[in-house]
Amino acid sequence: MLLLATAVWAALQGGEPHIGHEEAVYANKARSWLNGTADAGWGVYRPPGLAFLGYLALAVHDDVGALRAVALLLLLFTLTTTYAVAARWTTPARAAVSTLLVLSGLGFLRRAPEFLNDIGSTGLLLVVVHLLVRVLEQPRSRAMWALPVAVLAAFYLRYGVLGSLLAVVVAALLAYGPGAWRAAGRRWAGVAVVLLAGLLPHFLHAARATGSPLGIVTFATSQSNREFLGEGVLYYAATFPYRLAGDLGGVVMAAGIWATVAAGRRAWADRRADGRRTPAGEDRRTVFLGGTALLNFVVLGTTTHGEPRFVYLSVVLLTVLGVQRLATLAGPGRAWLSAAVVLLALLTVLGTAQVIARGAMRGPDRLSDSTVPVARLLSGTRPCLLVTGYEPEMGWYSGCDAVTFAQYRRRKREPPPPTEITFVLFEHGRLQPGADALRTETGRRGTVVRTLPTSGSLGTATLVTLRRSRADQPRVPHR
Repeated sequence: MLLLATAVWAALQGGEPHIGHEEAVYANKARSWLNGTADAGWGVYRPPGLAFLGYLALAVHDDVGALRAVALLLLLFTLTTTYAVAARWTTPARAAVSTLLVLSGLGFLRRAPEFLNDIGSTGLLLVVVHLLVRVLEQPRSRAMWALPVAVLAAFYLRYGVLGSLLAVVVAALLAYGPGAWRAAGRRWAGVAVVLLAGLLPHFLHAARATGSPLGIVTFATSQSNREFLGEGVLYYAATFPYRLAGDLGGVVMAAGIWATVAAGRRAWADRRADGRRTPAGEDRRTVFLGGTALLNFVVLGTTTHGEPRFVYLSVVLLTVLGVQRLATLAGPGRAWLSAAVVLLALLTVLGTAQVIARGAMRGPDRLSDSTVPVARLLSGTRPCLLVTGYEPEMGWYSGCDAVTFAQYRRRKREPPPPTEITFVLFEHGRLQPGADALRTETGRRGTVVRTLPTSGSLGTATLVTLRRSRADQPRVPHR
C-alpha cells in the first residue's frame, strides 16, 4: 500500500513540477526562517506547523523536492494511521481495503503530491478520534493523556481543524451520552490543563499580533472565501461522490451513511425500550464515527467555502464504516466480493492518477508557465520587491519580497534603497490595476517598461520597474 502511494506520488510530480499558491506561502515562510528572506504571502492566520516542517526539509536540501518529500511523509503517515485505526475498529483485511479506497479517491489523490497541511492534519484528527473512542469506552485508559498532544499537533499544523474538533465533540456527546464523559472524572481537568499550556504560545502570539488571544482564530475564519452562509454544504452535496471520493469510494461512503443511520435507529430503539439500557458498543461507535463525518460536512460547509481537501476526515470515516457494512452484508462466505473491491480500487488508483496528471493538474501548470519564467527573470542578488497578484509563487521563484497591489497601496513607506520595485501585470492576470490606476501607483517616478511573452494561461507579462531617484543613485567618486 505505502509503496503504491509512493509510486503514485512520484509519478504525479512530473505533472506539476512547480509549487502553487498555497504551497509557496508555507515554502516562503520556511525559507525566511532558514536564511532571512522575505515570507511573501504569509498571513497572521497561517499556522506554523507546515512551515516548520518545511524549514527542517530546506535545512537538508534547499529546493522544491525537499518540500514535496515532506508531503510524501505526511501522506504515508495519514495512510498508515487510517489502516491502524480502521484495523482497531474492524479487521486488518477491511482496514487495508478502506485505506486503498481512500487513496483511490480523486479529492485525496489530487492533493497527495503537494506541500499542503490537509492530508497530514487528517491523520492527526484520526488519532484524536481513535483516542477519544478509547477513553469513552474504557474510562481508565491511559490514552486520555495522549489526547491533548494529538489535538495540539493537529491545531498547530492546521487551524481549520477546530471545526472538525467541534464535530468530534458534539458527535461523541450524542453517541455516548454525558455519562461516558463523566466516567473519566477529574482527569478531564488534567487534559484541559495540558491543552491550555500547549495553547499558551498561540494565545500570546495572537495577543501581540491582533490584540486578542482569540484574534488569529477569528481572523482565520473571516478569510473564508464563501459567498453566503452554507455555501460549502451545498458544494459537498453537489459534488458527492465523485469530487470527494470517486465513483467507487462514493458508493462505499453511501454505505457508511446507511450504516450510521441503521446504528442510530437501533440505539434509539434500545433507549426507548428501556431508559436504563445502553446501546451496544459497536452501534455507539458507529453513530459516533458516522455522526462525526456528517457533522464535519455541516460545520465546515457552514463556516467555509467547499473544497474536498477540507473534509478528508469525513471521507475516511464513512469509507471505513462503508467497508464494514458491505463486508457484513456479504457474509464470510463471499470473500470474492472483497477481492473484487480491492481489484477495482487498485484500478481506480491508477485511473485516477492518470486523470489528475492529464487533466486536473493542467490548470495550475499552465499558470506556472506564466509566473515562473517571469519570476526567474527578476531574480538576482539585489534587494527587490515585486507587486503582483501572484505574490507567493513569484516570491519563491524570484527570491524577492512580493506583495499584492492592495498591500502596496496600504504601505506607509517604500522599502529603503537600493530596493528595486517592479510591478508585474499579466495579460489575463487577476487583482491588478488598470492603466490609470497604475500611473497613480507609480506616481511621478520614471519607469522602465518591458514585456515578456509567456506560454502559460496568463499570457504576456508587462514589467514596470520604478527608476531610482537621484538621491538613491550610487555616488561615483571624482577622479
